[in-house]
Amino acid sequence: MRHLVKKGRKFNKTASHRRAMFKNMLVSFIKEEKITTTLEKAKDFRSIVEKIIARAKEDTIHNRRIVRKYVEDKEVLIKLFKFIAPRYKNRNGGYTRIVKLGYRKGDNAQLAIVEMVEENEGKNK
Repeated sequence: MRHLVKKGRKFNKTASHRRAMFKNMLVSFIKEEKITTTLEKAKDFRSIVEKIIARAKEDTIHNRRIVRKYVEDKEVLIKLFKFIAPRYKNRNGGYTRIVKLGYRKGDNAQLAIVEMVEENEGKNK
């Protein structure tokens, strides 16, 4: 049995630095609906994004206040609740996908794109 297993990676950063990094990534992701980062960061970032979009699907004051802790930009918050969350109204998770890109030239880190899954993709086939 495995005991005391903690989720998430440290990325050789303090807890406050990690939180700030993921908040900045979240704002950029919601603005552009796509972000390029390392594969390890993408895997940890995906769980944060999934939880935020799931909260935003139900537009209540309580959910807005919880999401506001992570998304401090007002325009991005409006975009999330008005345009992005309604897209996934009938979807129970799996709002993002990770696509591997290859390796970065400088430090050979594996890169990946985190992008939003379009709700109407499966209906076109």
